[in-house]
Amino acid sequence: MDKQEQFSDSFLNRLGAMLRKEFIHMRRDKVTLGLILWIPIIQLIIFGYAINTNPKHLPAALLLGDNSPYVRAFVTGLENTDYFRIVQVSNSEQEAEDLLRENKVLFIFSIPPNFTRDFLRGDKPSILVEADATDGVAIGPAMQALEQLSRSVFDPLLLGGTQRLRYQRPSFQVINHPLYNPENITSYSIIPGLLGVILTMSMITVTAQSITREIEKGTIESLLATPIKPKEVMLGKMLPYILLGYAQSITVLLMGKGLFHIPMQGSIALLFLCIFPFIIANLSMGLFFSTLAKNQLQGMQMTFFFFLPSLLLSGFMFPFYGLPHWASVISQGLPLTHMIRIVRGILLKGNGITQVWGDIWPMLLFACVMLSFAMKRYRKTLD
Repeated sequence: MDKQEQFSDSFLNRLGAMLRKEFIHMRRDKVTLGLILWIPIIQLIIFGYAINTNPKHLPAALLLGDNSPYVRAFVTGLENTDYFRIVQVSNSEQEAEDLLRENKVLFIFSIPPNFTRDFLRGDKPSILVEADATDGVAIGPAMQALEQLSRSVFDPLLLGGTQRLRYQRPSFQVINHPLYNPENITSYSIIPGLLGVILTMSMITVTAQSITREIEKGTIESLLATPIKPKEVMLGKMLPYILLGYAQSITVLLMGKGLFHIPMQGSIALLFLCIFPFIIANLSMGLFFSTLAKNQLQGMQMTFFFFLPSLLLSGFMFPFYGLPHWASVISQGLPLTHMIRIVRGILLKGNGITQVWGDIWPMLLFACVMLSFAMKRYRKTLD
């Protein structure tokens, strides 16, 4: 055997040994292997089944000043478009406005008292449509469907002497009144949501590596030798990043106001109060990941595993109401979903504590659950 063949055999042997070593390492590192396999699966499921830029069955409220067969035909036509779902018939404008502020409906349809009389006279009555324009992507296709509806919705009822009204197109006028972002300025929707996205990414990332960093650097032994209790360790790791989170929030708000002229209709003090449970929720999640991970790389991988669904399902990138039911249930458990609603509600709608409380308590619950999990896992890590 000449030298070239000997070199080739030795090269293949060394390469084979290296490959066996790496496969053994991959097999033993089950957390990393599982994340590598699951992340593309989750991406495929979310993008394939959950993401929808043409949302339908959007919740709407009705203010009925008239209840004739023509009005009932209009309501039926609305739901038959598949873009609208009537969830409330309100008795007052204030009640309907509260539903819009609290994100329980996206549209309010106001039918005037003399709608039928004016229609039969050929006067083309008007229907006022107030829409929540904080997410223009969600309401755009629905408004186009409403315009089409006005051209044919009454045709089955136009018999006998009313057939002449078939030639009156459209049958009524739609007065579109977009609220909270009437000019559909994209930055008004993006920048408030970006506040929650930045806090989620930074808060989870820094704490997901905190305990694993102690283990890798060998300082965990020194920490164990002190009389500090686990809950005090957790609190000590969280407090500096709470201040960092508020510093980030102030920076985003100042730049949003100075560069993009984001309106700030509500109380900034209330917004800062709502930011606190959101920061705690994300720090708790990061600490929990840190107790699960064996090294900082795994901590980062777990962070991405949580951050990706939060980003896609929270309503920041894609309309929340476009999600299927199973995805909307998952999104309700994500702190970012509630934080985006709170920030947009306070800054663009001027919401108060009554309107935002429904999004505060889920973040508090999430923080308590994840912090308890992190405490339990941390004790096992020390053992």
